[in-house]
Amino acid sequence: MRFQTQLVPARLIRRYKRFLADCTLEDGTEVTAHCANPGSMMGLAEPGMKIWLEPNDDPKKKLNYGWRLVDHENGHFTGVDTSVPNRALRTALETQAIAPLADYTTCRPEVKYGTNSRIDFLLTEPGLPDAYVEVKSVTLNRQPGLAEFPDSVTARGAKHLAELTRMVQDGHRAIMLYLVQRTDCSRFALADDIDPTYAAAYATARRAGVETLCIGTHVTPQAIRIAQPLALDV
Repeated sequence: MRFQTQLVPARLIRRYKRFLADCTLEDGTEVTAHCANPGSMMGLAEPGMKIWLEPNDDPKKKLNYGWRLVDHENGHFTGVDTSVPNRALRTALETQAIAPLADYTTCRPEVKYGTNSRIDFLLTEPGLPDAYVEVKSVTLNRQPGLAEFPDSVTARGAKHLAELTRMVQDGHRAIMLYLVQRTDCSRFALADDIDPTYAAAYATARRAGVETLCIGTHVTPQAIRIAQPLALDV
C-alpha cells in the first residue's frame, strides 16, 4: 500500500488526547497532526522522535496532517496508523498472497457477525468453510527482535477472541491475524503482563481451534507492504 501523498519528516513535540500530536516540520513550522492509534503507543511517542506525516488538503478534515510513521533513525521504521493493516491486507487477501488463506477467492471487509461486531474480513469459497479473519496492528517492542500485543488493556480485543471462538464452534474457520508494523522484529508474543485477561481469552480461543497468523511488513516513507510471517512465541 503506497501512501497517497508524499510523506514529510517532522519531530514530535507531544502526543495528547490519544488522537492528537504536536510536531515541528523541518522548516521549524509547528503543526498538529491526527494520530490514528487508540493504543498507548508505548515507546513510540517520546518527544523529539523523528516521525513522518502525510499532508492532506481535504476540506472535510480538521487537521492538515496525519501521523503515519516513527523513524528510528537506524534504518528501521514503525507504522503507527492502525487503519493501514486492513488496507494493506485487503489487497493481499484479494490476490491470494497470504499462503494459509490462498484458497479463498472472495474477500468481504467489515461484515456484521456475532454480538454487535464486525469481522475485518470474511473469506468465502465454494466447498470450504467460511473464514473469519480478525486483524490487530502490532507496534510494541520491549525486547530486541520481539513484537508484542497488546500495548494497553483491550477489552474489545478479548471480545473479538470470544466471537472468533463462537465461529469455530459453529463450524467455520476463525483466524486471529497480527500484522506487525515494525521492521526490527522477527518474533511475536503476547504481552500478558500488560493485559492478562486478553492473554487468557487468547488461550481459550486457541484451545477452541482459532488459528493464529502473524505477518510482518516492509515499512518505508513511500509504502507499507506485506512481508513474511514472524515466528510465534505463544
